[in-house]
Amino acid sequence: MMDLVLRDASLPDGRRGIDIGITGGVITAVEPRLAAEARETIDAQGLLASPPFVDAHFHMDATLSLGLPRLNRSGTLLEGIALWGELKPTLTQDAIVERALAYCDWAVAQGLLAIRSHVDICDERLLAVDALVEVKRRVKPYLDLQLVAFPQDGLLRFPGAFALLQRALARGVDVVGGIPHFERTMEDGRQSVRMLCELAAAQGRLVDMHCDETDDPLSRHVETLAFETQRLGLQGRVTGSHLTSMHSMDNYYVSKLIPLMAEARLGVVANPLINITIQGRHDTYPRRRGMTRVPELMDAGLTVALGHDCVMDPWYSLGSGDMLEVAGMAVHVGQMTGIEAMRRCFAGVTENAARLLHLDRYGIAPGNHADLVLLEAQDPIEAIRLRAARLAVIRRGRVVARAPRRSATLALPGRPGEISLLQPRR
Repeated sequence: MMDLVLRDASLPDGRRGIDIGITGGVITAVEPRLAAEARETIDAQGLLASPPFVDAHFHMDATLSLGLPRLNRSGTLLEGIALWGELKPTLTQDAIVERALAYCDWAVAQGLLAIRSHVDICDERLLAVDALVEVKRRVKPYLDLQLVAFPQDGLLRFPGAFALLQRALARGVDVVGGIPHFERTMEDGRQSVRMLCELAAAQGRLVDMHCDETDDPLSRHVETLAFETQRLGLQGRVTGSHLTSMHSMDNYYVSKLIPLMAEARLGVVANPLINITIQGRHDTYPRRRGMTRVPELMDAGLTVALGHDCVMDPWYSLGSGDMLEVAGMAVHVGQMTGIEAMRRCFAGVTENAARLLHLDRYGIAPGNHADLVLLEAQDPIEAIRLRAARLAVIRRGRVVARAPRRSATLALPGRPGEISLLQPRR
């Protein structure tokens, strides 16, 4: 007897009427009309069963700190960085842990079961590092939290940052991070990329750098990142996050850059909600969107994921951990409203993000972890359109969150008494 069977589900690849059998926290069957009994059965009623959402870029050490020590009145990146600098001396480990755990609760409720979070290491106490390592331990039964050692104030710009980053890795942080465009000079930025990639190669670690998060088309550190990736044999293990300067680069240069990135098998993370609100701040009109060239990068075969980046922190006052909101913003900002393009945006918050995190046994297939979310939608496009309710969130075969279906009751003469926003089936 199986532990759980989800019956009559639709899958992101278009299959319908599929039963998913789960035993011992593992998916054991994915097939129509599964002939098996189970201790628990969920009738999906033709709705979408998806692998869980994955956030490939987040800052959990700052999340839910909105208003501390004050609000970001301008809404700009630089004021946010200044605010974070004011807040850091007053932080306590318990407060960081409490806010991070609260956000992880939100994440599970939203079907978000894996997060890559950058953690600021430019602090002699490494307070945020110790806090998030503890959070990672505590949420492990229900959420995969991957940590990136992030020199927020610059690897070479902040005294002792390289040693602090190494200490953070030794304390349990997983991935090497960087921010080359924030260094004092372009040469310092290039040197920081070299140093960090060499460290990652020596320790066998993944790399994820904030790279060229600026409107300046001459910020081209992703070129160095691609070069160092190939020089050191790190292909498929390095991610460039943000890459917003690519939005402002001339097309001829980009026509050379993207093939170089593809040869290095760089991963890319765009953060649509934050990129479009922080970039282009010095423009009048026309105002640049700021998000990197997502469709072109996808067309070149790069793995492109989408991140939330911030939720209610010094940089962004909004957000709820809803990766469908992230995907929906990418659809609009990237003008990705074609059928296949919208499906690619859904992949950007599921399978593509999982690939960048190197998640083990992810996806709805026999032998994989029984992690999935039942959405009140019939396909990925409808899920994005409706920001679909997460009817059931399953982690290792156990339902860890539920939500009711969404409907409205009308009191209109001659009209239905209850309506749903799902598209009628043809």
